[in-house]
Amino acid sequence: MKKNLKVLLLFSSPYQKPRGYDYSEEFADPENMYTENDVHQALLANGYEVSLLGIYNDVTPLVEEIKENRPDVIFNLAEVFNDKSQLEKNVVAFLEMLDIPYTGASSDISFICNNKALTKKIFTFHRIKTPHFYTFYRNHKVWLPQRLKLPVVIKPLCEEASRGISMASVVDNEAAFLERVKFIHENMKMDAIVEEYIEGRELYVSIIGHRRLTVLPLREMKFGELPEDARIATYKAKWDDNYRDKWGIKSVYSGKLADGVEEEIAEVCKRAYRALNIKSYIRFDIRLTSAGKIYIIEPNANPCIAKIDEVAQSADKIGINYNQLIKKIVHLAFENTK
Repeated sequence: MKKNLKVLLLFSSPYQKPRGYDYSEEFADPENMYTENDVHQALLANGYEVSLLGIYNDVTPLVEEIKENRPDVIFNLAEVFNDKSQLEKNVVAFLEMLDIPYTGASSDISFICNNKALTKKIFTFHRIKTPHFYTFYRNHKVWLPQRLKLPVVIKPLCEEASRGISMASVVDNEAAFLERVKFIHENMKMDAIVEEYIEGRELYVSIIGHRRLTVLPLREMKFGELPEDARIATYKAKWDDNYRDKWGIKSVYSGKLADGVEEEIAEVCKRAYRALNIKSYIRFDIRLTSAGKIYIIEPNANPCIAKIDEVAQSADKIGINYNQLIKKIVHLAFENTK
């Protein structure tokens, strides 16, 4: 593979900027596009010829860029379109029509992983443990199913990055149950999924590969001083630094596991990876109970690959530095076109 590949770094932008805009101000802000900046610097360090393109609610600049400066590969970091995360799959489907190799999940995998109920149905079919759940669609009757054991966690059905998940998402009575589903339906304008709360350690398992899979070292969310019955990865627990500091929440390499458990987790997650037919990279959020049972809470297609996040940190643990990780992701884009 030639070193001076032409790479188009495609990402979501909170506003529409013209082609050729360099995003230097946004990339320099540690609270803004730090992932895009990390990937950009790594692509340059690998000797690639890189063009930048942020999109908001119009694909015309992308069409023009492809027509006038066709890349060898598209490094896809687009997670939302027009402020809607459920349109991520549509962006990928558009890339597939261009017949250019691109990084990350395919459009069908983006669709499946964005729908929390659909992934759970697939895992159940393959006998992979996942919490019992029930889906409540808007404009339909809502009730507390007898087969669901309280407490439960109530989330938007098709949303990412823990948006819509708060301490109020964990409910242990019927009134709170009905109120939270109503909140998601009416305030977020989304369908809701209700899943049984699995008490245990929250682990993050990153896998990369196509024909040969690499399971990266486990990461773990430590919930610090949060109450025992509300230890879930809320939006604040993931993204609000002040909140994390207040409660002592942090992401670390996983602590000691019983003999054989780490290997079992790796096998379960590889089975899930194959069941979803993934060919790029993914992060699984899992729960490990005190009895040693492994539950996949949900898969995250195209997880964050900033230097400070789980995937890159786990890769570095086994000697895959950041530039090598980004290069590997680019190579997978070509492997998946064979």
